Amino acid sequence: MTDFLPRPFSVDHPEVLALDVATLDARPGAVLLARSPFYPGGGGQLPDRGTIAWNGIVREVVGFEVTADGLWHLIGDDAIPDGMIELRVDQAFRQRMCEQHTVAHLVNSAVYTLFDGALLTGVRMTETDEFSVDFDLPKVAPEQLRAVQDAVNTAIADDRPVRTFDMDYDTAQATAGLFRAKSVAPPRQADGLIRIVDIDGLDRQACGGTHLASTARARRIRILKVDNKGRQNRRLRIGMLDA
Repeated sequence: MTDFLPRPFSVDHPEVLALDVATLDARPGAVLLARSPFYPGGGGQLPDRGTIAWNGIVREVVGFEVTADGLWHLIGDDAIPDGMIELRVDQAFRQRMCEQHTVAHLVNSAVYTLFDGALLTGVRMTETDEFSVDFDLPKVAPEQLRAVQDAVNTAIADDRPVRTFDMDYDTAQATAGLFRAKSVAPPRQADGLIRIVDIDGLDRQACGGTHLASTARARRIRILKVDNKGRQNRRLRIGMLDA
């Protein structure tokens, strides 16, 4: 066993929504798989939804347990999956999560630039067209909000590619701007590296979630409201606009 958990297959292959995988282990209501297209959740991103099937039996996936040996898929009853497992991710839900996560990075980039390096304090993605991003910020003036909104929508219109690469963890930690959260960060991998998400020419930061391939695949946004969540914490409520 190791103290390092494996990086989900889905973060490097977000386009893969279906896999057939052999069972590693199983118990009533759960099956352990070495590889899976499902993202188990984390960093404010909700877990993927979808189904698993074996021997003609189909079940909804209701949860996950991440271990050093692989990903346990929970099915909510006492059936015991065996043999080859067919995994199918809900495409529409994955798209929504990738969109919100990429837009959250754009919001983060705009706030970091416009508010002198203000740090992220939380992200809450949802199954709706609204989600929220929290920052360590003083009071926010209306014109500053418009500047954030305009910067995000410009980045979306610019159709910037979104790429990922691995970087030495200690080097990344010593590089200004790659770690944007005030109190948490993606964990160091077993190989001493960390995954960086790069929005071409605009933003780079450590991240362990799934993303769109380019910013233009996201819809434009509107900042709906700013909530005060403490003396310094400000919650920006983001709405995705219909095309």
